Amino acid sequence: MIDKEINIKNLLLFSLVAAIGGLLFGFDIAIVTGAGPYFTREFELNTIQEGWAYSSLLFGAILGAAIAGRVTDKIGRKKILIWVAVLFAITSVGSALATNLSVLVIMRIFGGIAVGATSTVAPMYISEVSPSKYRGSLVSMYQLFIVTGILISYLINYLLSDIGDDNWRWMFATGIIPSILFFVLLFLVPETPRFLYKIGKKSLALEILTKVGGARNANIEIEQIEDSLKISTDGFRSLFNPKLKKVLFTGFILAILVQLSGINTIIDYAPKIFVTAGWELNTGLFATFGLGIINFIFTWVSIWAIDKYGRRILYIIGSAGMSVSLLFISVAAFSGHFEGVIVLIPIFVFIAFFASCIGPVFWTYLSEIFPNYIRGTAMSVPVFTQWIFNAVVVLIFPAMLMNLSKGITFGILFLMAFAQFIFAMIFMPETKGKSLEEIEELWK
Repeated sequence: MIDKEINIKNLLLFSLVAAIGGLLFGFDIAIVTGAGPYFTREFELNTIQEGWAYSSLLFGAILGAAIAGRVTDKIGRKKILIWVAVLFAITSVGSALATNLSVLVIMRIFGGIAVGATSTVAPMYISEVSPSKYRGSLVSMYQLFIVTGILISYLINYLLSDIGDDNWRWMFATGIIPSILFFVLLFLVPETPRFLYKIGKKSLALEILTKVGGARNANIEIEQIEDSLKISTDGFRSLFNPKLKKVLFTGFILAILVQLSGINTIIDYAPKIFVTAGWELNTGLFATFGLGIINFIFTWVSIWAIDKYGRRILYIIGSAGMSVSLLFISVAAFSGHFEGVIVLIPIFVFIAFFASCIGPVFWTYLSEIFPNYIRGTAMSVPVFTQWIFNAVVVLIFPAMLMNLSKGITFGILFLMAFAQFIFAMIFMPETKGKSLEEIEELWK
């Protein structure tokens, strides 16, 4: 009966608008994939400078994630997302107009602040407006929009690759279009009911819950929210509460392993990897677009499966598939066969397992495991952590590929993916079908 009361139109509107933040996230992360080879040549960058240019956005994301969690618990989810949209637009134009590496890096760092903030707040927003039965699929839409942003940026990179010396500038400049779209659409959605209840706007919180789930469901949820918010909080000092130790540990380790297993080295450096495997740059950019299509298609698998089979089993399957793919690439490199389709196929398989199992589940899991009373602050810890390791891996990958053997480089990624498999087996409790308040009880 409760399911019949759910207003799918409002639920989809609220979730889809927030998920556009993921599109901007994916776009900004991946647009450098095509722009990078061209500005590297124009600015005559060495491998360390190249790594810094690619990873600077990610260092900004560290700051954005660190700030956003605490601020969103103070001023709300919606206001943060509005400022994020503005910052995305400004830095897209600024990156396009960069006259040297320093200007480009500064713009990318500020763009990274927006990326880090949206990676914390957008999935949280979706999680807090979604009924438990649909929460996994709806938060997975955030990951779908991330991979859509990646796919769009790959297509733009390929289409603009032959327009002249300033092609990379136009690649960056196209980011202003989704930024403006996000900004405008945010004025069509409300603040989340859980935040509104927390700041004392209880009647408005109940009204929004009713718009999404109907009166009966809203009354049940409002009681659960009230009970979960009875615990007082004192900002970051509350994170040292012993009751949070298990959940913070789990989020922290998952955040480390999701990056050390290599997803963003593949996303950012795919053309470079394909060129290393003997492809021309143009062909590598086209193959990278194919990678984006695989990423997009297999994310739909997760949207279908996450609420049907659960988070834990998908994480285990995904980690196993990624491990096998990376091991194959490492062995191929050690045996002298790091070339052509021998590299292309396992990279496609790696992306397929990540997209269908790990990417959407990671963001869904983080958005639902932390208690209501400190969700924004607590979620910032693993989000902040994953951006640190993301930045470090992307920074050093060109030097690793040049100074270590390719076999060792991909062998290290394999070990991290396998560690992720073991950790998921041991430490991840299932959260499928539970309300956010019921999930809090799993960690007691």
